[in-house]
Amino acid sequence: MLEGIIRDSIERANTKKLRKDGYLIANIYGKKVENISCAFKTNEFIKMVKNKTTLTFPVKVEDKEFEVVIQEYQKDPLTGNLKHIDLLVSQKGVENYFYIPVTTVGVPVGVKNKGLLALHRKRIKVKSTPENLPAKFELNVESLNVDESILIRDLKFPENVKCYLNPSIAVVGVIKVK
Repeated sequence: MLEGIIRDSIERANTKKLRKDGYLIANIYGKKVENISCAFKTNEFIKMVKNKTTLTFPVKVEDKEFEVVIQEYQKDPLTGNLKHIDLLVSQKGVENYFYIPVTTVGVPVGVKNKGLLALHRKRIKVKSTPENLPAKFELNVESLNVDESILIRDLKFPENVKCYLNPSIAVVGVIKVK
């Protein structure tokens, strides 16, 4: 379980000091849950996120334990390092918006025909309860040729998972290289 510390002050100087000490600044929030300003060791957080098998994962801040989902994150534009993370408390039976990651499987036919695989959406916003959430959308792209795409309407959403995005939005496609 990932353990964090409560941030006593949200002033800029204290935030800089925490980042210098190797901490990732975070906010934990949810319906009927008091917002918590906290920080996690950056390396431990990254390790936990890379090794998780479901969308939700447990965190502990002081004596409180939460099942959370990464809702939003900010990266430094120059270094690419994580600067800030928003964690949404996933409460059983409570419907909320979640972002499901998209992964691809295979090498498209179009790449062999001088095309380039373009991932247009890294995450797809859905509305559901945490129990019904898929861990990720895994798309087989082997049959895609140049100028072909997989759209939102082509995805198979689990029961009780709703997507309100335009069905004609491309998720992944093969584009022509000039």
